[in-house]
Amino acid sequence: MSASMKLINEFRNGKRRPLLLLGASGQLGYGIPTPAFEAGLQRKPDLIGCDMGSIDIGPYYLGSGQMATSSAATKRDLRKVILAARRLDIPLVIGSAGSAGAASHLEQTLALVRDIAREEKLHFRLGVISGDIDKGIVIAAIEAGGVVGIDDMPTLTAEEVKASANIVGQMGMEAFQRALAADVDILIAGRACDTAIFASLPAMLGFPVGLSIHMAKIIECASLCCLPGGRDTILATLDDEGFELESMAVQRSATPMSVAAHSLYEQSDPFVIIEPEGRVDLTSAIYEAIDERRTRVSGAKWIEAPRVSVKIEGSCVVGERATLLCAAADPLFIKGHRDILEGVRIVVRDLVCEDTTEDYSLFWRVYGVDGVSEAPPDAVLPHEIFLLVECIAPTLERAEEVVRTMKQYLLHYGYPGRLSTGGNLAFPFTPPEVSLGTAYRFNVYHIMTTDRYAELFPLKVETL
Repeated sequence: MSASMKLINEFRNGKRRPLLLLGASGQLGYGIPTPAFEAGLQRKPDLIGCDMGSIDIGPYYLGSGQMATSSAATKRDLRKVILAARRLDIPLVIGSAGSAGAASHLEQTLALVRDIAREEKLHFRLGVISGDIDKGIVIAAIEAGGVVGIDDMPTLTAEEVKASANIVGQMGMEAFQRALAADVDILIAGRACDTAIFASLPAMLGFPVGLSIHMAKIIECASLCCLPGGRDTILATLDDEGFELESMAVQRSATPMSVAAHSLYEQSDPFVIIEPEGRVDLTSAIYEAIDERRTRVSGAKWIEAPRVSVKIEGSCVVGERATLLCAAADPLFIKGHRDILEGVRIVVRDLVCEDTTEDYSLFWRVYGVDGVSEAPPDAVLPHEIFLLVECIAPTLERAEEVVRTMKQYLLHYGYPGRLSTGGNLAFPFTPPEVSLGTAYRFNVYHIMTTDRYAELFPLKVETL
């Protein structure tokens, strides 16, 4: 009998007790601090959960199918949680496999899992849920009026769907519960809601859904909810009235303020957590200190949605990217940088487009002035600036041509008051032009409702 089924049967037979859930890491592949993780294992948790991906890493990884973490580091973290779960004979649940959760990410993750099982001579039942969304289903949903944009995303069209390299959907609890009920020891899922990793099993066992999701929302980031925040393992103890939080790193404290603040993490509404199957109402949530390191949380209420919805994410190619990295310290250059950059842009256009049309896009960011955010009106000019010039063109050769030309003419561009004609720029290394390859953009970031929900996230089970 699998680890998940043992736990399900225990509660199915009428036994009620608190459930201990261990959030091993905020994201696998970046290291799991060993002392806190081992301390968590000593508490005999009922489940180990790990998030493995995010949309925060940008469109490249979803579009390209590459993982954001190195294979070696990812395998190291996977080995740590797999060995721990098998030693304790408890379920291991991992969501958003391989960074972006598409088919290629899932397969790369599964290859590492199978390698570990072979190397460690482990035998277990492995559940795998795909997060890829068929483009035909999305187009049908568009035609039925079942797709709406998130934030400022434009109306989704069939053309954009067809242009996507990959489209994934954030699966919710239904997919995870279906897999856990299939008698698995380890569950690896494609793109998923972070909360589903930790909330699905408690909800199956009869714990209040609102509390389960609220707890999951906090512990999926490990000890980020603590003071000081960190990536160390966190332990949640869930009962029918609330849950307790404790970082497994002795230097971190889960305080009512830090936990309440983290409840707002990535939420547009401080009192609502939106999920595929419904929403959690936090207006009555209570955060109480148990001691200086632990906090108890209660009061979250679950409101089921009349219809399940899925957030879908897609990425498409926009061209090939090359960049120029350089800096300047002349106060006159810094003061006039906007006019200088625009002047060089025109010079470059006239040179590289002499025999063709302007078939590229040129962007720049001026760090120290407004590279990250707009400068306030009364901002004092910095003593030096860093310039990142980016070109996106149909081919990498074309993008490289543009940034190399940009470098040379920016280096020697004349401006009022310039004293030295030897060069306007400093370079951190040579060559200062860096070719980055294919560039992507998010072209799908929408909410989809469909009557074909059961088809979206197929489950496969294998025995290793």
